[in-house]
Amino acid sequence: MHRPLLWTMIGLFTLFYPMLISIYVFLPLLIGVMGYIFIRGVEEGKLHYILISMVYFLNLEVNLSLPFFLISISSLLVYVMFYQKLIHFRRCKICRPIISVLLLDAMYLVCLLGYDFIFQTTSIVLGNILLYSLIVDLLVVVIL
Repeated sequence: MHRPLLWTMIGLFTLFYPMLISIYVFLPLLIGVMGYIFIRGVEEGKLHYILISMVYFLNLEVNLSLPFFLISISSLLVYVMFYQKLIHFRRCKICRPIISVLLLDAMYLVCLLGYDFIFQTTSIVLGNILLYSLIVDLLVVVIL
Protein backbone atom coordinates (compact mmCIF):
# COMPACT_ATOMS: atom_id res chain seq x y z
CA MET A 1 0.00 0.00 0.00
CA HIS A 2 2.91 2.33 0.68
CA ARG A 3 4.33 2.11 -2.88
CA PRO A 4 1.23 3.16 -4.87
CA LEU A 5 0.65 6.10 -2.54
CA LEU A 6 4.27 7.20 -2.95
CA TRP A 7 4.11 7.03 -6.75
CA THR A 8 0.77 8.85 -6.75
CA MET A 9 2.29 11.68 -4.70
CA ILE A 10 5.34 11.84 -7.00
CA GLY A 11 3.09 11.93 -10.06
CA LEU A 12 0.91 14.68 -8.60
CA PHE A 13 3.98 16.72 -7.67
CA THR A 14 5.47 16.27 -11.14
CA LEU A 15 2.27 17.36 -12.86
CA PHE A 16 1.04 20.18 -10.63
CA TYR A 17 4.11 21.83 -9.05
CA PRO A 18 5.24 23.52 -12.30
CA MET A 19 1.74 24.95 -12.63
CA LEU A 20 1.99 26.40 -9.13
CA ILE A 21 5.36 27.94 -10.01
CA SER A 22 3.76 29.85 -12.86
CA ILE A 23 1.20 31.30 -10.44
CA TYR A 24 3.39 31.81 -7.36
CA VAL A 25 6.74 33.10 -8.58
CA PHE A 26 8.42 32.78 -5.18
CA LEU A 27 8.39 28.96 -5.36
CA PRO A 28 11.79 27.48 -6.32
CA LEU A 29 12.18 25.91 -9.76
CA LEU A 30 13.97 22.75 -8.52
CA ILE A 31 15.84 22.38 -11.82
CA GLY A 32 18.96 21.13 -10.05
CA VAL A 33 17.13 18.48 -8.02
CA MET A 34 15.27 17.09 -11.01
CA GLY A 35 18.42 17.30 -13.09
CA TYR A 36 20.26 15.26 -10.47
CA ILE A 37 17.45 12.69 -10.50
CA PHE A 38 17.72 12.62 -14.30
CA ILE A 39 21.49 12.05 -14.17
CA ARG A 40 21.09 9.31 -11.56
CA GLY A 41 18.47 7.68 -13.76
CA VAL A 42 20.79 7.76 -16.77
CA GLU A 43 23.75 6.51 -14.74
CA GLU A 44 21.91 3.70 -12.96
CA GLY A 45 19.59 2.82 -15.86
CA LYS A 46 16.39 3.59 -13.94
CA LEU A 47 13.77 4.47 -16.50
CA HIS A 48 11.23 5.77 -13.98
CA TYR A 49 13.70 8.42 -12.74
CA ILE A 50 14.25 9.58 -16.32
CA LEU A 51 10.52 9.68 -17.09
CA ILE A 52 9.62 11.61 -13.94
CA SER A 53 12.30 14.21 -14.54
CA MET A 54 11.47 14.57 -18.26
CA VAL A 55 7.77 15.10 -17.51
CA TYR A 56 8.72 17.69 -14.89
CA PHE A 57 11.12 19.44 -17.29
CA LEU A 58 8.60 19.60 -20.11
CA ASN A 59 5.81 20.72 -17.80
CA LEU A 60 8.03 23.44 -16.33
CA GLU A 61 9.11 24.68 -19.76
CA VAL A 62 5.54 24.79 -21.04
CA ASN A 63 4.16 26.55 -17.97
CA LEU A 64 6.94 29.16 -17.76
CA SER A 65 7.32 29.65 -21.54
CA LEU A 66 10.95 28.57 -21.46
CA PRO A 67 12.81 27.15 -24.49
CA PHE A 68 11.66 23.61 -25.18
CA PHE A 69 14.06 20.79 -24.12
CA LEU A 70 16.74 23.23 -22.93
CA ILE A 71 16.75 21.83 -19.38
CA SER A 72 17.08 18.28 -20.71
CA ILE A 73 19.89 19.26 -23.08
CA SER A 74 21.79 21.12 -20.36
CA SER A 75 21.39 18.14 -17.99
CA LEU A 76 22.80 15.82 -20.64
CA LEU A 77 25.66 18.26 -21.27
CA VAL A 78 26.54 18.21 -17.56
CA TYR A 79 26.43 14.42 -17.55
CA VAL A 80 28.65 14.09 -20.63
CA MET A 81 31.08 16.94 -19.98
CA PHE A 82 31.51 17.02 -16.19
CA TYR A 83 29.83 14.22 -14.27
CA GLN A 84 31.95 11.41 -15.67
CA LYS A 85 35.15 13.31 -14.85
CA LEU A 86 34.32 13.91 -11.18
CA ILE A 87 35.63 10.53 -10.06
CA HIS A 88 37.01 11.74 -6.72
CA PHE A 89 33.82 13.55 -5.80
CA ARG A 90 31.60 10.62 -6.78
CA ARG A 91 32.78 8.70 -3.70
CA CYS A 92 31.61 11.43 -1.32
CA LYS A 93 27.89 11.08 -0.60
CA ILE A 94 27.36 14.79 0.05
CA CYS A 95 29.83 16.22 -2.50
CA ARG A 96 28.33 14.44 -5.51
CA PRO A 97 24.80 15.90 -5.22
CA ILE A 98 26.01 19.38 -4.25
CA ILE A 99 28.50 19.67 -7.11
CA SER A 100 25.99 18.15 -9.53
CA VAL A 101 23.28 20.65 -8.60
CA LEU A 102 25.72 23.56 -8.85
CA LEU A 103 26.87 22.39 -12.28
CA LEU A 104 23.31 21.75 -13.46
CA ASP A 105 22.06 25.16 -12.40
CA ALA A 106 25.12 26.91 -13.85
CA MET A 107 24.89 25.01 -17.16
CA TYR A 108 21.19 25.77 -17.49
CA LEU A 109 21.82 29.45 -16.80
CA VAL A 110 24.61 29.54 -19.40
CA CYS A 111 22.44 27.74 -21.97
CA LEU A 112 19.51 30.06 -21.25
CA LEU A 113 21.67 33.16 -21.55
CA GLY A 114 23.16 31.78 -24.78
CA TYR A 115 19.66 31.14 -26.14
CA ASP A 116 18.61 34.67 -25.22
CA PHE A 117 21.71 36.12 -26.88
CA ILE A 118 21.33 34.12 -30.10
CA PHE A 119 17.62 34.78 -30.56
CA GLN A 120 17.61 38.28 -28.99
CA THR A 121 14.88 37.42 -26.48
CA THR A 122 14.46 37.65 -22.74
CA SER A 123 13.40 34.31 -21.28
CA ILE A 124 14.10 35.01 -17.65
CA VAL A 125 14.92 38.02 -15.54
CA LEU A 126 18.10 37.45 -13.53
CA GLY A 127 17.74 38.38 -9.93
CA ASN A 128 17.25 37.14 -6.44
CA ILE A 129 14.75 34.49 -7.58
CA LEU A 130 17.48 32.46 -9.30
CA LEU A 131 19.77 32.71 -6.28
CA TYR A 132 16.90 31.68 -4.01
CA SER A 133 16.12 28.75 -6.32
CA LEU A 134 19.78 27.62 -6.26
CA ILE A 135 19.92 27.72 -2.46
CA VAL A 136 16.69 25.73 -2.15
CA ASP A 137 17.98 23.23 -4.74
CA LEU A 138 21.10 22.68 -2.67
CA LEU A 139 19.15 22.28 0.55
CA VAL A 140 16.68 19.81 -0.97
CA VAL A 141 19.39 17.66 -2.55
CA VAL A 142 21.36 17.53 0.73
CA ILE A 143 18.24 16.49 2.65
CA LEU A 144 17.38 13.78 0.13
